[in-house]
Amino acid sequence: MAQMKASQALVKELANWQVDHVYGIPADSLIDGFAAEQDLIRYIQVRHEEVGALAAAAESKLTGKIGVALAAVGPGAIHLIYGLCDAKMDHTPMLVIISNVTTSTINTHYLQDMDEDELFAGLDTFHRQVSDAKQIPGTIRAAIQTAYATQSPSIVIIPDDLANVEINYEPMPVHRLAKPVLAGTDAQVAQTVSLIKQAKRPVMFVGKGIRYAQTEVAAFSQKFGLPVVTTAPAVGYVASNFENNLGSLGTVGTQPAFEAMHMADLVVMVGTSYPFMRFMPHTIKTIQINQDSQALGEQFPAVQLVQADAKTYLTQVIKTQPDQVPASDFLKARHVARQNWRGYLDERVAARPAGLLTAEAVLREVAQLATPDTIYGLDIGNNMVWSTRMLPFGDGQEMTMSAWFGAMGYGLSAGIAAQLSYPDKRVITVSGDGGFSMVVQDLLTQVQYQLPVINVVLENGGYGFIRQEKAKVGQSDYGLKFMNANWAGVAENMGAIGLRVTNDQTLKAAIQTIEHHLATGDKQPIVLDAVITDEEPLDTSTMKLDPDQYSERMIGEFRVKNHLDGDRYPSLRRILNQLIAQQ
Repeated sequence: MAQMKASQALVKELANWQVDHVYGIPADSLIDGFAAEQDLIRYIQVRHEEVGALAAAAESKLTGKIGVALAAVGPGAIHLIYGLCDAKMDHTPMLVIISNVTTSTINTHYLQDMDEDELFAGLDTFHRQVSDAKQIPGTIRAAIQTAYATQSPSIVIIPDDLANVEINYEPMPVHRLAKPVLAGTDAQVAQTVSLIKQAKRPVMFVGKGIRYAQTEVAAFSQKFGLPVVTTAPAVGYVASNFENNLGSLGTVGTQPAFEAMHMADLVVMVGTSYPFMRFMPHTIKTIQINQDSQALGEQFPAVQLVQADAKTYLTQVIKTQPDQVPASDFLKARHVARQNWRGYLDERVAARPAGLLTAEAVLREVAQLATPDTIYGLDIGNNMVWSTRMLPFGDGQEMTMSAWFGAMGYGLSAGIAAQLSYPDKRVITVSGDGGFSMVVQDLLTQVQYQLPVINVVLENGGYGFIRQEKAKVGQSDYGLKFMNANWAGVAENMGAIGLRVTNDQTLKAAIQTIEHHLATGDKQPIVLDAVITDEEPLDTSTMKLDPDQYSERMIGEFRVKNHLDGDRYPSLRRILNQLIAQQ
């Protein structure tokens, strides 16, 4: 047992849990502990606490280790709410340590005296304000244990006069309680196999719960002949070039994924409690496999509910099937639809409306920069839609996004976390100009810590995703356009490499410049500012193409509006009927 300042004991306790860096802006006396123990933990000085909180959340999603953000009393603390909400909604372990005014001035209407306890109470599972310096290490320990156990944020509030009090500290062994790996019963496995074999149009629908079952998902799909559809956060867990991969579902999805799900007679849901399942046709039978019992049956009635680990249960089911099931007409039709969709994306790459680049064209070139270990940090908005459709996944690449909170500014913040956590990996972020401009000041953080992140900015001068949502309900785009800066010029002024592209020639030259800098081991971050056409991506949340569900007039209007030629991009129903007719 050794005597030291409470702030030092706090740092040692974090290091005891294998935390090696934290994010924040130094202000109150907590920083003294990090100064004294900087060999143990790096204090990453962000330029806005919001970025620090988002980076901490992103770090946890990417590494599985708890992310930690700090802030000073009052305004600094409030800036953390953005990242806390993201962590809570994406079920991410995170620790936030906040200063408060001194114990003698709490509740006295002193400068910056506010009820932080009440403000943050609804954003976490563990929430505690210490009242004695000796409580600090133990409270940090309990907060981390709870964050891991509940996969949610924990908040610790420390009055400013306690951090420099001398206390005795002795580290205790740490132990993260692992969740039990649950297997299914023989009866459950037999029922799953029976339901799949009875189905004529089965589809496998997977979410974040397959993170450690990617090999098994592909094997299951091939063995039973099921096309695979993903949720947006799980896009990176199924290889882009896997022939049964139809892409993701919803607004950020693909035409073949939408049509397959809406024609399915059985959906095998693995590792997801997709909230929009409630809008799917209730004639669909579902099997839901999830480790979390609370997720079972939460969004959609199922004919079979299996509480089990995805990797374990899929392996159990695969073992019952010695031979691969022959490809059904439905699966063959899906392969044709998948190829048609890839042709549509190629068409979007080649399009040059108003002489400008399309987002698809920019990202097709950016994809050349991706290595098998690339980490993508995706912002929210149309940039995320284009990225999930155009960037390569499945060779070891990882992706993180603000899935359910939808936090603009997440991309650049995630880039900081990814490069700090994996300094030898390539990191690419993709943002719209709206999200990038919210957090551009923290490009300085990337420069300061020599983080060679490639930041792609798709610049169209407006909040395109919001405009698209408003247009669907007949509302105007008032207030959704804005003035831009030359983001490449801003990057140069901040000490980064700035490249502005407006056409094919400048784009290809910029990619070559980036490749050169990467080859030389340059540690400067890069901003690729791409001016693109002001077009929204195809909205795949509703595809009016199926003649069994929509009139010829409705289908025709939908095709004209979305430039979907009926011969080049036929409906799944038409493809399936043609395959059957050829037999």
